Formats: sequence, C-alpha cells, structure tokens
Amino acid sequence: MNKYKVLGITAVTIAATILATSCKDNKSTGWEYAPNMYEHIAYDPDQKNPNFKDGKTAQVPPAGTIPLGFTRFDYPNTKDGYLQAGLEVKNPIAQNKANFDEGKVLFEHYCSPCHGVTGQGDGLVVQHGFPAPPSYSKGQSSRGGAMKELTDGKIYHTITYGVNSMGSYASQLAPEERWKVITYVHHLQNL
Repeated sequence: MNKYKVLGITAVTIAATILATSCKDNKSTGWEYAPNMYEHIAYDPDQKNPNFKDGKTAQVPPAGTIPLGFTRFDYPNTKDGYLQAGLEVKNPIAQNKANFDEGKVLFEHYCSPCHGVTGQGDGLVVQHGFPAPPSYSKGQSSRGGAMKELTDGKIYHTITYGVNSMGSYASQLAPEERWKVITYVHHLQNL
C-alpha cells in the first residue's frame, strides 16, 4: 500500500472520529458506570410525587410507629415527670465492671467538663466562670433533696431532658450509654 494512501485513510479516520464525538455533550465522557446516578428514578424528598394522595414525597410516619432502635421514655419533661421517673425507673443494665468502666469513660468525656472528674462540680467549664453544678456527694439538687440520693430514674430523666444550665444529652448519649453513666454517677455519689 502506498504511503500517501495510508496517511489519507488515517486522516479521514481521525476527522470522522472528531466529527462524531464533537456532537456529544461536552460534560459527558460518554461512559456511564452507574446510570441511575445520572438519571435517578427515585423522587427527591422535596419533589411532588403522584404516588401519594397529598402529592408529597416526604411522608409523615404512620401513627403509633416507633423508629428502629428507638427506646421509649414515657415521662414528660416536667417536675412531676422527674419525680415519677425517680420512683419507677430502674437501671436495666448489668452492674458489672465493664459497664462501670465504660460509664466512667463516657462521664469523663461528656459530663466532667462541668461536673468535674470526681463529680464535685469543679470542671473546666466552671473554672472559666460558668455556674457550678452541685457536687454529687455533698450538694443539693435544684429540684429538692441531696444529690447523693438521686435515683436511677431521676438521673436518667436529667440526662434525657437536661435541667437548669445543663442541656439534654439525649442526642450525645444513647439510652444504654446513659445507664452506664448512671452506674458511674452512683459511685461518685459515695465519694
């Protein structure tokens, strides 16, 4: 084959390739590894959805349903709820060294900045001028009674809802973790 003929065929092939590919979308490589990422069939939560009577994609859960992994705590965020929880709620986890040790770690991470490492209300936040929480072993609860007499239910209620300057720790500590902290707090009440 002639050298010029080969160059001509090569030039025509390159020109045809350029012409064929130049008509495509410049944003696309032409490859679709996961086509559903480009043209998804699911509705976005804020889109209209003809599959539901109200036309909304984001639906309210059916009445009476409980999210997977959710632990119900049926005591209201009131003083009466606090007192009732104090009488009725008991720590359901085993009182063993593993839970005590984990409770100590959780307490040191989440509670000691205000309550102090030994629960005396002398944490780092307090040292910077914020109001001190009462000592677990010597203080008086703002809701009445000695801190060293707080029951499982009262402490759980306080961790769940917060009190005074202390906000709720329900989003930071899962229910089982709260019980582990309570196991350790009972130790601090006796110091």
